[in-house]
Amino acid sequence: MRLEKCWFCSSTIYPGHGIQFVRNDAKIFRFCRSKCHKNFKMKRNPRKVKWTKAYRRLHGKDMTQDSTFEFERKRNRPERYDRNVTEQTLKAIPVIVKARHERLKKHISDRHKPGKKKELERDNKELEQDINILPKKLRSTEGSAEETKEPKERVTVKVKVVQQQTEDRMEE
Repeated sequence: MRLEKCWFCSSTIYPGHGIQFVRNDAKIFRFCRSKCHKNFKMKRNPRKVKWTKAYRRLHGKDMTQDSTFEFERKRNRPERYDRNVTEQTLKAIPVIVKARHERLKKHISDRHKPGKKKELERDNKELEQDINILPKKLRSTEGSAEETKEPKERVTVKVKVVQQQTEDRMEE
C-alpha cells in the first residue's frame, strides 16, 4: 500500500482517494481533496495559505528539524528485509513516537513562552491601573512590600459567593 503526499497541503493520501492532475510536461500533482485542487488551479502559493503544512513550517508553527522525521522519508530503492531487523524496528516504533510527541510538546511550550510573558506584563499593568478595586488589606501589603523591597507574601482572601435566586427560578 503506497501512501502519497498531497502536493498542496502535504497531508497523506490513501489509495483510492484524492485527485491526480498531470500537466503537459508529464509532471504529476496529487491532491488529497478538492479544496487543495481548487487552490492549485487558482495558482495560490501553499506557503501563503495558513492551513497548509508549508505555511506552518515556514512560520515556526510546526517542527521542521527532528531526527524522527528521517523514518518517514521516502525511499526509492528496494531493501532486503531481515526478520531480526524488522522485529527491532517494530519494537523501536513506540519509542520513536513517544520521543516525537515529547519534542512536539516542548516545541509548542517554547512557542507559547513569549505570549505568556506578554500576558503577565499586561495583567500587571492592568492591576496597577485598577489597584483601587482590591480590598484595602491587599493594597496596603503590596505597597509596603514595594517600599521596603521585601519579598512579597501571598495573601489569601476567602470570598463567599451567594447565588441569588430570581423569582422565575423559585417558581420552577
